[in-house]
Amino acid sequence: MSVLNRMVSNPPRPGNRLSVARLGATESWDLTEVWDMSGRVARSLLDLGVRPGDRIGVLAANSLEWVLLDLAALRIKAVTAGFDPGKFDATGAELVTRYGLAALFTDQDETADRVRPIAAMRRLPPSDAVLPTVVWEPDEAPALKFTSGSSGPAKSLLASAGSIDSSLAAVQEMFAHGPGDDIFVFLPLSLLQQRYWVYSALVFGHDVTISTYEAAFATLRTARPTVVMGVPGFFEAARAHLEARAARTGSSPADVAVEFFGDRIRYLWTGSAPADPGTLRYLTDAGLPIFEGYGLNETCIVTKNHPGAHRPGSVGRVLPGKKVLIDTDGVINVRSGHPVATRYEHARPGDSEAMFRPGGIVRTGDLGHLDADGYLFVHGRADDVIVLENGKKIVVWPIEERLKACPLIEDCVVTNASQHQLVAIVTSAQHPVDTELIAAALRQANADLDHDEQIAKAVLADRFTVGNGLLSSQFKPRRQQIEARYRRLVTDPEEGIRA
Repeated sequence: MSVLNRMVSNPPRPGNRLSVARLGATESWDLTEVWDMSGRVARSLLDLGVRPGDRIGVLAANSLEWVLLDLAALRIKAVTAGFDPGKFDATGAELVTRYGLAALFTDQDETADRVRPIAAMRRLPPSDAVLPTVVWEPDEAPALKFTSGSSGPAKSLLASAGSIDSSLAAVQEMFAHGPGDDIFVFLPLSLLQQRYWVYSALVFGHDVTISTYEAAFATLRTARPTVVMGVPGFFEAARAHLEARAARTGSSPADVAVEFFGDRIRYLWTGSAPADPGTLRYLTDAGLPIFEGYGLNETCIVTKNHPGAHRPGSVGRVLPGKKVLIDTDGVINVRSGHPVATRYEHARPGDSEAMFRPGGIVRTGDLGHLDADGYLFVHGRADDVIVLENGKKIVVWPIEERLKACPLIEDCVVTNASQHQLVAIVTSAQHPVDTELIAAALRQANADLDHDEQIAKAVLADRFTVGNGLLSSQFKPRRQQIEARYRRLVTDPEEGIRA
């Protein structure tokens, strides 16, 4: 029986817990309690007229109620659409209409038709009503998920049950989550993969702790997880904190790692964007093994390093049920036994055709290669290749990573509005900004680059965030928006810091 069908068919065994850790307070429930509460919510949804295939939306911060609604939808074969409050600025009523929702549950202060307060989901009374028996077929879709990539408006796709099952089964084979484990989740539950770890807890019998990005640093030590799921930016910030703490106290990196992450870490998980190799080495050397993987919203998890097969610099070997194909342009294509989807539900004309190919193949747009042992190495985006006026093609991602290796540079995007020289749009990790040190960082980076790859100047930018539209929901720089915002500084010969 598939993982999803095991979950919706059988209550969990007692003894494992779901916790919600916020600043100043943590609540915790046995998974059997969570299961019972989700059953009440499922019956409430049925009473509202929600039926198999209907969509319910959740526009709220991470919470117990978020989990209950998602589990309830799975138990009645409804579709969960998760909306990140930091990403969607539409009203609840607009979301209901735009995405065809039977109901939207929110923690926002809004009253409208089919828009309901999420807080009520915890206070539902017990009921003896029996839920219908459900079975999820591999090609049926339990979730509507959204992807913006690094540019353009949010696109949506219906994620198949088969893709969820195959991913969870592969992860379980690699990492064997079970009794004694506590997986720490702080990215928005609107991201489907973050909800996987709740499903895993219910089926494989381990704890799961849900927090928020804002509270993660403050709650890690008291939560004492064994696994932390995070994006590279989070672990880079953690490394900076550990280094500063070690320098201030004279403690070893291993000691400050325990102070920060707690004393039970088994491993750290990262993906969704390229990880800094120096950060991966630092954390691993500090006793925090960190494993990088690769995947897109359109493919789910494709490759993953893990304790049994790990090659530094790579994003791991290909998972069962996936096949990586490198085309003649060096672009990574992925074929899945259970595709996540074969088209977008909501997108601009041509977007589906550009991403989804016949035969369950997704053209990722990432450049990469497989080594002789089957490890995948990612070199950047195909659309991050700059063509200079002399015809030379420059892959900018390695240059950006070289610049970000400087502690003074928090993030950067390399562009070439003039087509004859490269310009780095950088955010500073130090304030006030020392322009001389930024110039020195440019010179140091240029020393190891070919002539055409060298940076002519840097322009200073405000910090890239989701809130100002310069980071995607996966915390990746939105290149087109960044280039558009700073085009005047990039093209003005009087502006910028010269190398």
